[in-house]
Amino acid sequence: MIRKKVIAGNWKMNKTAAEGVTLTKEILDEIGRETSVDVVLCPPFTALASVGQALEGQGVKLGAQNMHQEKNGAYTGEISAEMLRTLYVTHVILGHSERRQYCGETDALVNKKVLAALANELRPILCVGETLAEREGGKTLEVVKTQTEAALAGVKPEQVTSVIIAYEPVWAIGTGKVATTAQAQEVHAFIRSLLVSLYGAALAAKVRILYGGSMKPANAPELLAQPDIDGGLIGGASLESRSFVELVKAAKAAM
Repeated sequence: MIRKKVIAGNWKMNKTAAEGVTLTKEILDEIGRETSVDVVLCPPFTALASVGQALEGQGVKLGAQNMHQEKNGAYTGEISAEMLRTLYVTHVILGHSERRQYCGETDALVNKKVLAALANELRPILCVGETLAEREGGKTLEVVKTQTEAALAGVKPEQVTSVIIAYEPVWAIGTGKVATTAQAQEVHAFIRSLLVSLYGAALAAKVRILYGGSMKPANAPELLAQPDIDGGLIGGASLESRSFVELVKAAKAAM
């Protein structure tokens, strides 16, 4: 089955609102109303409104980097799914390795956020992946299985195709170690097999699985040619229009 590729830019804690608009316009100037690839920009909360305005009427979608699982309440500093919807956000990154590491997010919490996002018609970009210690301990598939199954608990068959999964080999990000294309495809295929066991082959074939291990223009064509790699969750390369546009073009060429 041919799945539409996804290139999602995670700006992390970078870009002011003005800088975000400038970057967005640079990207739009190059790719225009791209429809063959799903392109998602995920700026910080403070830039969502301004970037969203710049994207109005374009084919590029707006994503957030996180959200709270509750609808409202005394949760100082948090943002709800409903609030994101008012800004015309369509996607939200959940369970990113940095939030698991620095903010103590657990599988159970990520699951609550996934369910809340789906209930509010947001597409979760669900992040899973193992650390260096887990990779060296031979626990890669065990960790990915636990995280994936826990995050999808309670997700109904009719909802799962709205979920996008991003595999982050945490051990290969900022460590000097590099994940090979074969290693990436192995884990993506394993995630697909988990989806088959949970939801059946037909639905599993429709779920997009992105690679979140430092995809760059140099390695993108080889990665995107793999049968179970359906795009990328892009960090550093999304902060500069030229490199991000090259990744969109690589995804388009791989379709």
